[in-house]
Amino acid sequence: MKITDPIADYLTRLRNAIKANHKVVEIPASNLKKEMTKILFEKGYILNYKFIDDNKQGIIKIALKYHPQTKESAISNLTRISKSGLRKYTSADSLPRVLNGLGIAIISTSKGVITDKEARKENVGGEVLCYVH
Repeated sequence: MKITDPIADYLTRLRNAIKANHKVVEIPASNLKKEMTKILFEKGYILNYKFIDDNKQGIIKIALKYHPQTKESAISNLTRISKSGLRKYTSADSLPRVLNGLGIAIISTSKGVITDKEARKENVGGEVLCYVH
């Protein structure tokens, strides 16, 4: 089956795994999804990840992060911003703030896939892929 929006599929698979309280979720890999996964790991939203090469497109295995006592997920909300039908671009001076800096926006820029804070520091704009908080 051909997926028209692979980033939306990535976010939906994460969202569904969190709602079902899964420990691990497997997602078909792409370079953009790998970069997004690295950002989620660096910012502490996921426990760990592993890229598996299956001689096709590959698989990303993501270990989800939950609070030990309350069993709350580290990710409370994943929102796709730039959709395949309507792309959302932003300049360096109008980069979005997610929950007044408590969340992150993942942005695809000329310097690679980075967070909104890094984009402000580098003074670059780009396509706003999603919000995570």
